[in-house]
This record gives sequence, structure tokens and C-alpha cells, in this order.
Amino acid sequence: MTGNRIVDLAEGNLVDLSRRRFLSVSAAVGGGLLIGFTAGPSIRDADAAQGTAGATFAPNAFIRIGSDGQVVMIMPYVEMGQGTYTSIPMLIAEELEVDLKQVRVEHAPPNEKLYGNPLLGGLQATGNSNAVRASWQPLRQAGATARTVLVSAAAKRWNVDPSSCRAQSGTVRHVPTGRSIKYGDLAADAARLPVPENVVLKQRADFKLIGTPAKRLDTPSKVNGSAVYGIDARPPGVKFATLAQSPVFGGRVKSVDDAKAKAVKGVRQIVRLDDAVAVVADHMGAAKKGLAALVIEWDDGPHAKLDTEQIVDELKKATLNSGSVAQNIGSIEKAMATAVTKVDAAYQVPFLAHATMEPMNCTVHVRKDGCEVWVGNQVLARAQATAAKTTGLPLDKVVVHNHLIGGGFGRRLEIDGVTRAVQIAMQVEGPVKVVWTREEDIQHDMYRPCFFDRISAGLDNKGMPVAWNHRFAGSSIIARWAPPLFKDGLDPDTTEGAIDLVYALPNIHVEYLRAEPPGIPTAFWRSVGPSHNVFVTESFMDELAAAAKQDAVAYRQALLDKTPRAKAVLELAAQKAGWGKPLPKGVGRGVSVQFVFATYLAQVAEVEVSKDGAVHVRRVVCAVDCGTVVNPDTVRAQIQSAIIFGITAALHGQITLKGGRVEQSNFHDYRMLRMNEAPAIEVYIVNSVEPPGGMGEAGTSAIAPAVTNAIFAATGTRVRRLPVADQAKHV
Repeated sequence: MTGNRIVDLAEGNLVDLSRRRFLSVSAAVGGGLLIGFTAGPSIRDADAAQGTAGATFAPNAFIRIGSDGQVVMIMPYVEMGQGTYTSIPMLIAEELEVDLKQVRVEHAPPNEKLYGNPLLGGLQATGNSNAVRASWQPLRQAGATARTVLVSAAAKRWNVDPSSCRAQSGTVRHVPTGRSIKYGDLAADAARLPVPENVVLKQRADFKLIGTPAKRLDTPSKVNGSAVYGIDARPPGVKFATLAQSPVFGGRVKSVDDAKAKAVKGVRQIVRLDDAVAVVADHMGAAKKGLAALVIEWDDGPHAKLDTEQIVDELKKATLNSGSVAQNIGSIEKAMATAVTKVDAAYQVPFLAHATMEPMNCTVHVRKDGCEVWVGNQVLARAQATAAKTTGLPLDKVVVHNHLIGGGFGRRLEIDGVTRAVQIAMQVEGPVKVVWTREEDIQHDMYRPCFFDRISAGLDNKGMPVAWNHRFAGSSIIARWAPPLFKDGLDPDTTEGAIDLVYALPNIHVEYLRAEPPGIPTAFWRSVGPSHNVFVTESFMDELAAAAKQDAVAYRQALLDKTPRAKAVLELAAQKAGWGKPLPKGVGRGVSVQFVFATYLAQVAEVEVSKDGAVHVRRVVCAVDCGTVVNPDTVRAQIQSAIIFGITAALHGQITLKGGRVEQSNFHDYRMLRMNEAPAIEVYIVNSVEPPGGMGEAGTSAIAPAVTNAIFAATGTRVRRLPVADQAKHV
């Protein structure tokens, strides 16, 4: 990070945001100190637009210190199990010189001017594994500025040089005399002082919190049951609703016989929309019974005959044509012409649902003069905007309460559920909580795209790659979700993991063709682009090693001399996994290496394949270099959960369509990995001084190729299509 700009670590872009736009200090009522950073207009500009600066408490601050000494940190990113509500407070607390036990965390309100993510174009969003990456510099600056102002306030009160004072554990101490004063007692004085233009951040050697295992701030409330998720919101007088949506995407309601539903005890109302019918009741049980009693006739619309095979065939045909060039180095034509050996393959990955543990839900109260929403969402400002648009109310008449999220995985980067809940609430008197059943959720999700890939390579007389040609087709989520980022037929998410590989490839050509499936909504899914691309590239790299009759790890090592961090994690994972040591018959090891989300990561999977083709992942060893680690416990937890999530998808995950209808409906046919199937997982973290990388998704994208490469090592059968279980009898 240099000057007054922050570096987009994911894309290597520089974002022009001045220090003054990041840091500001504003007085708060009651003698409190309000400190925050913005990625848009300064807090004082925002206050001026609302009235007198500091006249009321403004939730556009990251730190609030009252005269009682309570330190409140308002989080610009959401907590969905990834540890954000501990890691980000650690950044601020480190520079502010307070202990985490002194901190209380609050959700940020919807406000893109103040809480926009600088690595996502200023959108108020939690995703792309970049909450810590985006916070690393500016939130430490916010904490350091707060510390500097508090020290100045103490020095002024004592009439001493600020350099003779030190901040420590929520107090300022005058070193020569030993006098000390608590932050709370300084808040009123500090609020009247000017903001320093420049502050000094702590050196790595002086860190007390960053890099140490810290107990999560959200754990106690989750253990004792006091934590409030979106589904827990219960405003007074709330009714419950669940719904049936058209079983075919694009279909409509033709007719409804609701007589039996209205007769169910507790059912209060039937709400009919163009493509859905909702039952509103006193409790969820009555709503579900009422829904089951409805007799609905559907007009299936234009996609009534859509099948998965049809979609895949269209993708295959698309890859026969040229696409947008995502990367081109050298000349693959010349290199292929002189190659001694040529290898080619086709890969395919399916649609995937999110199946979040907390069912999709949203509570809404629509009044004539306003709308109130209770939800757990990854894009809070968009949730507010869709509620305003749907009701026709001004934005400032919509209040959104964000809550803890019981699993996001990208599903809650979407606002379709908020829109639907508002549509229902507009016909209901009082607040209504809309909850999707598991069946409705899985069959009306917004899915990880299906992709089809053609990939080929040319090898020299030593078996090393001299040409790499990759072309793939599938949906672009970015084109819909953030259109300005989709340029010249390309977007950074869809191509991540397919371009800028860690390997030294002298001639490489990668093309992407956007092919949107008819009627099927697609969305981000925990490492969406890399979850597809890394499977393909690392599986194919394994194929090249096999074609060259070389060890899979040694083959990769030979290509990583110019990428020492990638080589280091590969060697560490292989060594800890016992690569090369004998294994029982039917057991194999597979490896993968990647650089995605600004993190280097290698995994070795140990997989057993039974005689009947059943696949069991026995052990996974992961080595990760994610730059500077804020909380090592969180890094390990994220990798562990990502591996489980990724194995689930690799072995079992797929959404298929027949007659325009999604065939899967619940966990009996959209399987999760069970406890007795979970592997032993070992995580080794490389000590690094580089800026932090992303951790929420990196572990997911690496595991599928490690597993399928292990299957090849155990059986000699190459898996090029996921999920594995769909092909078990052939393995």
C-alpha cells in the first residue's frame, strides 16, 4: 500500500481513495467520540447532508467510544460464520490499543457511501473473500487515528508533549509520571480535537493481537442461544408465511383453489402473485399445512421442456466456436506444431445449489408511510433498494435491520428473497415473516453455473508443457450482478483460476464464451469461478504429468521456480502428507495447487475407492500462504469448512432439470457430507509478511481436483465430470 491509494489485492488495481475520504472524526452527543472511515464522501460531508454534524448518533462510524468507556465497533461486512466479526475488530483494536474483551460489535446499516467495499467498486457487499483484504489498511488507519486523537487529548489535559504518552489497554499513560486516564474519560475532549492528516501504523514486530489466535466475539451468544439470525427476528404481531413458486422457471399461476387451505386452523390469508402463492398464518406449521392444501394449476411457460442434457449440449456446441480471449502468451499454434506429445480433454461441472443451513427467510412490515425489513443479507444496501423499488417508497423510508447469517455461500449476495417477501408483505396487515421450505429453496435457488471446457496441451521431448489451450463456456454472474465489470465478453470472476496460472507456461491461450442457460438463474457460489477453473486446470495438469510418466508433485515443482510462494506451499503440503510413501491397495493421493483470492494454497487428498466404486476421502493436508494472518484460528476454521463444502460438491453436488423442473428437492437427493464421512484435515500456515489474502473460498476450489487426482492414483480412472458419485460404478 503506497501513498493515498489502496491496492486491490485481488486484481492488482489501484483505487484512488484519499486518506481524508477514509478517515474522519466527528463529535457525538453525550461527550462521545465517533471515529470511522468511508469509501465515499467523508463522514462530515454525510453529516452535513443530514443536518448539524454530530447532532445525533450516526451509524457511519466504525468505532464509537462513549463516556462510559464502552468501545463499540460497527462492522461494514456481515458475519456468516467466517469470523469477520472477530478478525476486523482485531485490526481496529490492534491500532486503537484496546483488548478484544473491551469491544462490542454492531451491524452496519445500509449505506454504500460510507460502507462500500473498495475492492468491489464501492458496493456494500461481503463476498469474494475480501473483507479482511479490503479492511487491512483503512481500518487499521481508523484505529490508529482514534489512538492518536485520544493521546493528544490526554497530553493536552496534562499539558505535556504527546510523545511522552502511550496508549495501552483502553487508557493513555504518561510515561515519565505514571499518570493514566481511561478512554471514556477522554472521549468528550477528544471529540473536539482536529483529525491528524497522517498517522503512524504499528510495525509488524509490535503487533499484540494481529497474528495471534483470538476467541471469536460471536461465539458466546451462539452457544447460549442469544445470537439473533434473520430467521429469529420476531417483531410484535408477526405472522408467518411460506410459499409455492412456479415449478418451472418463467412459469405463472393459472388458477388456485384455496378453499381447503383457508379451512386450516391458524391460516389467515392466501396471497396470490403472478408466479407464486403464499399462505399467511399464525405459525409456520399452519402455513405449511395450508400450503399443502392448496390446489394450484400452473402455466409452465416457455421452459417446460428444458432438460439438463439440452443445456450441456448447447455449451458443448458453444465451445466449438471462438470466444473472448482472456489470456494469450506466445503462440500456441507454433508450439503445438513442434510438440512431441499432444494431450486433450473435455471437462464438465454441474449446476450447484447453496442449501444454506439457515433456510432462506425475510421479515417485512409494509406501512403506508414506510417499510421495515429484517434479514440476514450480504448486500444490505441492495436489500434496502429493492424494498424501496417494490413498494414505491423513497429510500429513506425503508429501514433494514441486518442480522447474523446462518450460511451465505453467495446465496445471500442476491436480493430476490427480499423482493418476494416485500411483494407478499404489501398484501398483509402487519409484519410477516416469509420462510422458504427446503424444497422451495433448492428448487428455486440461483445456481452455481454449469460449465463445459475443452483443453489441450503440447509437451516437449522431456514431457514438459510448451503449449496450453483452454476454451470454456458457461454463465457469467458478473454480467448480471455488476454489468460495468463485464467488459469485452469477460469478467474477473468467471476467468479467475483459468488465467494467470502459477506455472511457467511459455505459450498459453484461454478463451471464454458467455452462454446463459434459458430460464435458469445463476449466482455466486463459494468460489464460483475458481471452483470450476481450478478443477479443470489442476486435473489437466495431473493428466500432463501422467502423460509424461512423471510424479505429479515433481512435475509441478519443475514449473514453479518463478512462483516461490506457490512452490513453498506445494512442498509443505506434500511433505506433511507423506507424499510418495506406500498406501494400501485402493487408496491414492492427489494434489492441487492454486493462486486465487490473493492466496497461495496447496492440498493433498488421500482417497479410498472401494470395489463397488464408493469414494471416501480419508485425509486432507492443506498448506496455505495467505499473506499476513490476522487470526490463525479463523484461517484454519475457514479451510476446514471449505474443504468439507468442496468435498460435498465434488462427490455429490448437482442440480439437474427434467421437463423444466429441478429434480432435487431436499437433503435426501441433494446430499451433504455426513459426519462419519468427514476426513481428517490438517492445516499448515506459512508465515508471511505480505498483505492478507482471502480465505473464505480458497479451500473450496482446491479440493475437487485433489480428490479426483487421488481417484486416478488409486484406480487409474480419470474423472473429468462432476459429481464423482454420479460415476461411482465406473470408477
